[in-house]
Amino acid sequence: SCFWLGRSEVVTSFESSCPQFFFRETPPNEALEPENPAWICQRYQNQYYYATLYDRNRRIPVYSAYLYQPASGTRPNTWLVEPQVSAILQDYKNLTGYNRGHLNPSGQHCDSSSRTATFTLTNIVPQNEKLNGGAWNNYEQQTMMRRSQGCNTTYVIVGAVPGNNYIAKGRVNIPSYLWSSACCEVDTHRRKTWAVIAENDKNEVQLLTLGELEDILTQLYGREQVSLFSSDCPRE
Repeated sequence: SCFWLGRSEVVTSFESSCPQFFFRETPPNEALEPENPAWICQRYQNQYYYATLYDRNRRIPVYSAYLYQPASGTRPNTWLVEPQVSAILQDYKNLTGYNRGHLNPSGQHCDSSSRTATFTLTNIVPQNEKLNGGAWNNYEQQTMMRRSQGCNTTYVIVGAVPGNNYIAKGRVNIPSYLWSSACCEVDTHRRKTWAVIAENDKNEVQLLTLGELEDILTQLYGREQVSLFSSDCPRE
């Protein structure tokens, strides 16, 4: 696959640069922030497509936030590379048991530019290949479609909890968990939410409420209470 240099913009805050990917323009609170963060508005051909909080030390994203707009289409064969920020394609060569897992999946976007924009290594983690091709893929394709029925706008945040192991001679962290959460507007007065978490060494996805996921992440990160969405999104 060919690649060219991406144009992801490292910004000082999501609120000031690309707030449109967060419900009520409210990103997650600071409980997930890594020691050496990069706030990235993912830009491709002069347009923003989603937002990524990136961990420069571990060379993996903490989360990517986007709007769910699925449509059938072909998967691009191009990689956008951000050498100044991120892992490089070489880091993902000759992996055993893992492959490149998208946090923001290309299949959840309705046109080729927004799909291509997901092919940047700032949106990629080493994911267990059975999970990536199995239960996680099933969640991305089937569960998301089912759950988002009746939604006008669905805001999604997908993240990875750092683990203790690395690939590429210690350059790139292997997450211990992957998680996904969504808050959707059914109409002006009604919203619904859902969430999942998966251990990155099992082909299994656990369906949760948004509140349950936030509590699990709070325990895993061991800091303040995690809040992924504005308080207008139901936790039940």
